[in-house]
This record gives sequence, C-alpha cells and structure tokens, in this order.
Amino acid sequence: MSNKLTPTQHAILSHALAQTQGKVHWFPETLKGGAKAKAIESLVSHGLISQKKRETVVTKAGYEALGLKPPVVEPRTVRTRETSKQATVINMLKRAEGASIEQICAATGWQPHTVRGAMAGALKKKLGLDIQSSKESGGARTYRIASQETPTCQA
Repeated sequence: MSNKLTPTQHAILSHALAQTQGKVHWFPETLKGGAKAKAIESLVSHGLISQKKRETVVTKAGYEALGLKPPVVEPRTVRTRETSKQATVINMLKRAEGASIEQICAATGWQPHTVRGAMAGALKKKLGLDIQSSKESGGARTYRIASQETPTCQA
C-alpha cells in the first residue's frame, strides 16, 4: 500500500499514536457495525495495525504511513536459570556466612513467607539440598547449604 491513507484510517492511526501510545481503542463515531469491522480489516490487511492477543497496536508501517518514526523498543533482559531468583537464593546460601531471611528478601524482593516456602519446597524437597540454620546469641537466624556439592538451579 502506498502512504495514501483514507481520512478514516488517518484519524484512527493519529488518535492511537497521540492518545494511547499506539494502542487502537478509538474509532470515529460515524463508524458503526460493519463499517467499523471493514476499517479494522483494511488496516490489518495493509499492515498498518496488528492484533496481538487482546490488544490492537499500530505497526511500524502505520507510523511510516503518517510520516513518523516508530519508537525504538528496548529489549527486555531475559531471565535465565543462572539469573533467576532461585539461583540467587542458592548462591547466597552457598556462601560461607550463609544468608538471613532478611538478606534474601532484599535480594529477591520476596516476602519472608515466600523465602521460607522456597527453601522448604523448591530447595529442600525438589532439589534435595541440605539447608541448615543456626542462630548466634542475639543475632538473626542464618541459613546455609551444608555441602558445597550442590547443583546450580535445575528447576
């Protein structure tokens, strides 16, 4: 399709880019029923909008049809098994000094009950790690993995 847009297509794309960060939610009041469906079908078939899951968004071609540059999308960091929160907890528990519930909460963003549940369920039962705890007089309870021959996060 050339950059020639109908007035309706121009209005829909312009509104989506100006008002809803590229999400198509608005249609002119003159579009009802079949006309609205045809407008959507036309925009999709010309590659100006894309329907993903429950969201309709303006595509790169839609930006270009209006003479605009599409926004640069920053890639998200992908969490791997080596960088997962479970791996973080295992690495903290492998340290000679171990880790307290509070330290693990700070590192993972979890609540204390989640940390305790992860240690009892995922680490002890699922991975079979030997987690031991100790409490110095007047200090916080510290948890550590008993043997250093522990697997990396395999869950």
